[in-house]
Amino acid sequence: MEQSIANSYNEAKKLYEQHGINVEGALKQLARIKVSVHCWQGDDVRGFLNKDKELSGGIAVTGSYPGRARTPDELRKDLEQAFALIPGKHKVNLHAIYADTDETVDLDALEPRHFTGWVNWAKEQGLGLDFNPTCFSHDKAKDGFTLSHPDPEIRRFWIDHCKASRKIAESFGKALGQPCVTNVWIPDGFKDSPVDRLSPRVRLKEALDEVFAEEISGEYNIDAVESKLFGIGSESYVVGSHEFYMGYALTRGKAVCFDSGHFHPTETISNKLSSWLLFGDQLLLHVSRPVRWDSDHVVTMDDELLDIARELVRGNLLDRTHIGLDFFDGSINHIAAWVIGTRNTLKALLRAMLEPVERLKELELAGDYTSRLALVEEFKSYPYGAIWDYFCAAQGVPVREAWLADVKKYEENVLAVRG
Repeated sequence: MEQSIANSYNEAKKLYEQHGINVEGALKQLARIKVSVHCWQGDDVRGFLNKDKELSGGIAVTGSYPGRARTPDELRKDLEQAFALIPGKHKVNLHAIYADTDETVDLDALEPRHFTGWVNWAKEQGLGLDFNPTCFSHDKAKDGFTLSHPDPEIRRFWIDHCKASRKIAESFGKALGQPCVTNVWIPDGFKDSPVDRLSPRVRLKEALDEVFAEEISGEYNIDAVESKLFGIGSESYVVGSHEFYMGYALTRGKAVCFDSGHFHPTETISNKLSSWLLFGDQLLLHVSRPVRWDSDHVVTMDDELLDIARELVRGNLLDRTHIGLDFFDGSINHIAAWVIGTRNTLKALLRAMLEPVERLKELELAGDYTSRLALVEEFKSYPYGAIWDYFCAAQGVPVREAWLADVKKYEENVLAVRG
């Protein structure tokens, strides 16, 4: 480690320790955080089962930056490059369409063996795996409905797909020794206002009950359900609304997924975290950056990201929260997008860990809001960057923007060859 990095760290550490902050303890805690990095940033959400299908279900990727992954091996190689530039050991979040198989198999017939390549690779890399059924970009989802479809045969297809997904997730958990979070999101809804809002939700509730009927140990699989306010083609009504899934998860013992972009444009998820975890057992986050709503931009160090991190740290909620990313930007280097988003997420958590939380709580309880505001604001300019640089160096990844040179070299040697 460069002496200048160590010196800056030691000076910054003294400043934080004056406020009773355990910097070394914060770095140990940060090193244990596993961010679930989404595979679909690497190939513009095409997958490998039906890669010639057009995106549907409100999914859209803009941009045509060269070098996207075309095969499972290329995608894994790209992920390896990204993880080499991100401190810590993390997880990879797979969608069902990313099966690694030469077989012709539909979504409802997927089995753990179709993901053997991913499991073997994750073992070699020391990574975990999360999973998602893919309820979009399929002929049986063309009319915008899946688990709540009025046709029982189409509904059966999607039920069987989600059931198969849970068994795949269970196999991941058993093979890798850490639970797989399986998140169910569906695009179901109407473009215009429906007459009957209830019946699709009745069908969805019954379908989900069948999907989750088989008990799977939380040691291997954790079920989550994800809401949305509206989408492309479902602007007026979404079956799986926030209220629907809150009620469903609370009564069925499931985790809720809060996606940063799935609410009203002026609504944030940071204020929801403590409320949910007061009643629900576990939480899944899809950290993204909505620009003009759910546009899934690369995560930057904005106010909402910091507020999410602060809520998790101040409320001691990290142990019950699964942090995942969800963005897909086809206009910039795919690997750089992963690195920027994941490093920012970790950096925000570190900033939250380096606040004098107990002191701030004491001031608030005493009604000294002046001192509370003063300290919160002053700590925004404390030298957390020196602590972050030290953490990166200690974890064996590039410090500050030095990672960009590695990405550019990889682009020149690997991505550019793909065309």
